[in-house]
Amino acid sequence: MTQQEQHQGRLAFIGGGNMAEAILGGLLACGYPLSQCVVTEPIQARCEFLQSKYPGLQTLSGPDANRLAVQGSKSATTTQTLIQDGSIQVNPTAASTDFAPAEVIILAVKPQVLRNVVIDLAPALRALQPLVISIAAGIETSAIVRFMADGVDEDAIAAGSVKLPPVIRVMPNTPALVLEGAAGMYATADATAEQREVAESLMAAVSKQVSWVETESLIDTVTGISGSGPAYFFLMMEAMEEAGVKLGMDRATAKALTIQTCLGAAKMAQLSSDDLETLRIKVTSPQGTTDAAIKAFEAGGFRDLVEKGVTAADARSRTLAKELGGAKL
Repeated sequence: MTQQEQHQGRLAFIGGGNMAEAILGGLLACGYPLSQCVVTEPIQARCEFLQSKYPGLQTLSGPDANRLAVQGSKSATTTQTLIQDGSIQVNPTAASTDFAPAEVIILAVKPQVLRNVVIDLAPALRALQPLVISIAAGIETSAIVRFMADGVDEDAIAAGSVKLPPVIRVMPNTPALVLEGAAGMYATADATAEQREVAESLMAAVSKQVSWVETESLIDTVTGISGSGPAYFFLMMEAMEEAGVKLGMDRATAKALTIQTCLGAAKMAQLSSDDLETLRIKVTSPQGTTDAAIKAFEAGGFRDLVEKGVTAADARSRTLAKELGGAKL
């Protein structure tokens, strides 16, 4: 049994963009039941695309779509009423069935709208206590918890008379779109070991590396390394391709050699027991061609530039957390 098969509860994606689709597709490829998935998406054309790509997938749009996906529908009649009054638009193959409450919620909306989305869902989240997983960049778990507590007296929460669901924050990266992602994860203290395992198994469907951090601020560092990292490698490959063209090679050949070299180097690093420095030294013969290139990189401040880039991404992630998670957002 795979990790993904261990949890097959009702799963609601709030937001149906590229990353949500990547996770959905990865889960389905690993055997997750399509019937246990529902996706909400405000753009009807996107819903129709998802329905055509994954026949039978329940997709919802409209003012009440998110709430219906989370809390479910008591009856098919209730669902039909919502359809008739325009509160939701739903995949016709799902309209005649009941919607069960979701056990896991994946918040996959844009960071700028997350606050309003969570506040709208807050009563249902407090009542049903699902596991909440957020892949929205830059929004800290403390902000999501605050959004879920909207309208609730702080003393009631402190006294335990009102309970808030656990939140797990995930920073995936775009290679998840081709099932080669890397993800950093952080869980609030009330998340159980089982809930952490569920979240990890879901992310593992599209991420070859899933790493937990015990301090949430390190999610910003994850952003600087793996979240934004694919662009760093694209920039490096872009520069290598361009250098090849300037030296007389046709662009297609320069691109193909660059991409395969990147893939091969990554595979060697992944499979070798040597650390990265040792691997570099092993392929750098003194006074050879590689040695000449490395010395040119070092003279140009290559390491310092990489450090500055990662640090800048880390800092920007922290700034976004303050901007997007603020109480006045």
